[in-house]
Amino acid sequence: MLTTKPSRSAHLPINGLSLYHEVYGGLGTSTTPPLLLIPGAFMATGSMTSWVSAFAGERTVIVFDQQGHGRTPDTSRAMSYERFADDAAALLRALEVERADVMGYSQGGGVALQLAIRHPTLVGKLVSMSATYRRDGWYPSVLAGIEGVNATAFAGTPVEKAFLEHTPDPAAFDAYLEKMKVLNIEDQNISDAQMRSISAKTMVIVGDADGVKPEHAVAMFMLRGGGDEEAAATGTLQKVPAARLVILAATSHIGISGESAVLVPMVSAFLDDVMPATPELF
Repeated sequence: MLTTKPSRSAHLPINGLSLYHEVYGGLGTSTTPPLLLIPGAFMATGSMTSWVSAFAGERTVIVFDQQGHGRTPDTSRAMSYERFADDAAALLRALEVERADVMGYSQGGGVALQLAIRHPTLVGKLVSMSATYRRDGWYPSVLAGIEGVNATAFAGTPVEKAFLEHTPDPAAFDAYLEKMKVLNIEDQNISDAQMRSISAKTMVIVGDADGVKPEHAVAMFMLRGGGDEEAAATGTLQKVPAARLVILAATSHIGISGESAVLVPMVSAFLDDVMPATPELF
């Protein structure tokens, strides 16, 4: 039976934040590394329910609310992918997790990349879903859409409700949205050299109708060691791939967040280093 309720849910003092997190399963009780799930922009732990349920049968799952998201109140601290990655690292250390596999969606995928760059010893394997490593990885229309974000757009939504529960101040919510706009419009600027330097095996996932350009996903895949000339020449894989790439058909940026049933088996095979099977044709 899959675990659907957290074994632990609490706030921890992390880098000046009161950071909310949930743990599903036991820590330190398995040889399988725990999986840290990082939600996307404006999303909280509850947005990852289907992913948690699908993974928790095989591994311990940790999920947390980033600064200003869900049950983690905002502070005067400026937002950046690097700071959010440092928060994730501090959370893992507070939980006495020496090494975790990490999967992030959208903004969370960008945070996962920074975690792998800034705290390499903490990251076993890395899954980037619908995320970019540079601003030009997004279609321009994505950035234009973020510019139009305001409190009216979030009126009555779970995002507004969760924020006002811990900070009942509309002006603070407006300030949070403005900080988020800056974070996501400016995005991050990870160099090719930094991408190559990541020690964690990497899986890149996007939709073919994603906000992430497909060519950007392919570039990320190649920088992470993707492509196998021996497999190309023989038609078969001889070793576990260094990197994996998934592009889902007819799948948008938001749509991919609902594809856990399709993606979790592929992600689990990657996390477990399962060698893809080759059929007998000749």
